[in-house]
Amino acid sequence: MDLADKASFLTLVNDNQRIIFKICNVYCKSRAEREDLSQEIVYQLWKSGKRYNPGQKYSTWMYRVALNVAISFYRRKLTSPLISFKESYPDLADTTESTEELEEDISHLQKFINGLKELDRAIILLYLEEKSHKEIAEIVGISETNTATKISRIKNKLKEYFINLKN
Repeated sequence: MDLADKASFLTLVNDNQRIIFKICNVYCKSRAEREDLSQEIVYQLWKSGKRYNPGQKYSTWMYRVALNVAISFYRRKLTSPLISFKESYPDLADTTESTEELEEDISHLQKFINGLKELDRAIILLYLEEKSHKEIAEIVGISETNTATKISRIKNKLKEYFINLKN
């Protein structure tokens, strides 16, 4: 697909808009910041469209561009990110009974993820999106082995975090 064609580009962005939405929720607190970031991501996707390799999945390339833009945006704003799981995962609320304990666990998970380094935050976002280790490695630009190691370490940190909360 030719990304220089405006209609093709808009179709691809529209088909993959949840990628932008989820990344913006991870890296921005306010609605205004999320809107600014999403516009910046779309602009950078358009601007760098000629570097897209059609042999690669568009969504993988889009994740890479969007994450790079989000990290740069985050660094410029110097604010702590906030994940809105209710907005990111609306189906979760529909399939799970809403309890105080669940809400508390989600809040703690948000705090944990917010405390991660930028690369680890991107990796856990993609992991929660059920991306394969290979896809995550391609998106963030590290080896598949390194990806598996980082995911394992993040999971161990998360276990320790929740164990410490319960004590």
